[in-house]
Amino acid sequence: MTPSFSFDAPSPSLNAALVHSARARTQGQFIVTPTLNRPALSQLTGCEVFIKYENMQHTGSFKSRGAIAKLTTLNAEQRTAGVVCMSAGNHAQGVAFHATRLGIPATIVMPRGTPFNKTRKTSDYGGQVVLEGETLADSAAAAHRLAKEHGFTFIHPYDDPDVIAGQGVIGFEMLEAVPDLDVIVVPVGGGGLIAGLALGAKDITPEIEILGVEAALYPAMINAVTGSHKPCSGSTVAEGIAVRDAGRLAVPIVKALVKETLTVSETNMERAISMYATMAKTVAEGAGAAPLAALLEYPSMFKDRKVGLVLSGGNIDARMLSSVLMRDLVRVGQVLTLSIEMPDRPGSLYAVAGICAEMGANVLEVSHGRFALDLSANAARLAITIETRDAAHAQAVMDRIRAAGFMLSVRDPNEA
Repeated sequence: MTPSFSFDAPSPSLNAALVHSARARTQGQFIVTPTLNRPALSQLTGCEVFIKYENMQHTGSFKSRGAIAKLTTLNAEQRTAGVVCMSAGNHAQGVAFHATRLGIPATIVMPRGTPFNKTRKTSDYGGQVVLEGETLADSAAAAHRLAKEHGFTFIHPYDDPDVIAGQGVIGFEMLEAVPDLDVIVVPVGGGGLIAGLALGAKDITPEIEILGVEAALYPAMINAVTGSHKPCSGSTVAEGIAVRDAGRLAVPIVKALVKETLTVSETNMERAISMYATMAKTVAEGAGAAPLAALLEYPSMFKDRKVGLVLSGGNIDARMLSSVLMRDLVRVGQVLTLSIEMPDRPGSLYAVAGICAEMGANVLEVSHGRFALDLSANAARLAITIETRDAAHAQAVMDRIRAAGFMLSVRDPNEA
């Protein structure tokens, strides 16, 4: 099939043929992850949702595809010398896992502040971890230095033709699983995933629409494509796509083949992580949840369409996942803290707790104070955090407490 597109590629070999070659070369060396319809998400978003479960790869992320695609191009001398990369997460684990499996020495340079669980996982997969630099840019400089000193082959996380081609196989798999998709929504960091996927998908179905999604705090690809200079900084739950500069190889492909790159809020990415956990029964990291967040933020763009979402990875810290899930319960009103003024006499606390039990509300935390100066000397203030079934149930509990004669207000969840 001759695709109905053209662009000026910085690397002449970076085309759909390279994606086909990567697929043939790596067959059987990664998991062909399922693309499945999720009716609960479809009902909630107003479109027919199909999820590509890249969190099921051996290392929990699509990055292992690009790693094996690059590693299988190395000649015997390069394999013996070994490889080096810089990464603080998924790329590190993908390179370490596949290099070790193929008997290739792998050195992974990570910033000194990289969380221990990430360095440990990389080491467990067989990578020789080197902690150097305060930022990824510092680690990249160190990795290039090591490559020069020791003859290692440097494997860039996204700005490499073979890595991009390896990621692009996802596009083939999605359209083979669901040939009539209208649109594929892809998380965007450096752009390797969306560039490769667009090359592969549009080679099969030229009319397929490709949309990218960036964290609102890191619009690097939008800056590169439009020439804008929006700031790229801040703390984001989508650390996997928190990049300041888009890949040189990806930008012209995105310009030619991607209809639009959207940005999504932190709130909607958190909501999407929670929805994956509670409705799709799977784990998504922030970057992996970004495409679902786009459906929440721009519902009219997707209404009544067949939409493929690339769940790019599930490597989220357990504490972060716990925090996101609890924050979402607070956001939707299932967990709330009530501030109740009551007479300072025996039985008042018992009465409130009894109402909660009677109404089926779960008490999570209680704080009982007598010394606030805005209270009378014979009064106390109770702060009680409860879990309810939904907003209507919460309202019924509050109504019952007020009917018992207590003054009640809901504490603002933004308060410390």
